Amino acid sequence: MVDLAIVIPAAGASSRMGGRDKLLMEVDGVPLLQRCVSMAKGTGAHVIVTLPNSGPMLPARRAALFGMGVRPVEISDYHDGMSASLRAGVREARQAEGMMVLLPDMPDLAPDDLIKVIAAFAEDTSRPVRAAGAFGAPGHPVIFPRRLFQEISVLTGDTGAQRVLEGEDILRVQLSGDRATTDLDTPEDWAIWQKRRG
Repeated sequence: MVDLAIVIPAAGASSRMGGRDKLLMEVDGVPLLQRCVSMAKGTGAHVIVTLPNSGPMLPARRAALFGMGVRPVEISDYHDGMSASLRAGVREARQAEGMMVLLPDMPDLAPDDLIKVIAAFAEDTSRPVRAAGAFGAPGHPVIFPRRLFQEISVLTGDTGAQRVLEGEDILRVQLSGDRATTDLDTPEDWAIWQKRRG
């Protein structure tokens, strides 16, 4: 089995949800954060969950992770956005062959999707792998090979690691439907998703 770390960035402020914490919104009766952690743990990979080290979101997110067998990494620089979680992820991933970034606000991802992406990475652990939608749109999760960890460790701001992938020969793994591209950031996103689900 490939030596993989999965980082779940859960240190954001959920600022577009009108005061609600999107990571505690429920899908099939399970908070999104718990659902994501369970899927990640099911792969057998080392799971890293970042949380803010203070603020109103911390107590409930910390409580949601209680008993799940993961030790959250609470970061003081969470105000720096997504890059803070990615930097913490590569520090914790250490010598893993790759690091998967698994966003916790993607309700349609299934365990088999993670397995499919990991299997593609195992074929060539020097190459980034990115999930894609049914029509090829780039999505998540993404796996970064260890050779890119240094570049990730110096990222800043809330733009993620897109610039680390520029010029890379990325292996796209197509997932069913919109699983790789549906994320829920706003109350409107949730309403549309729930209506589509019926």
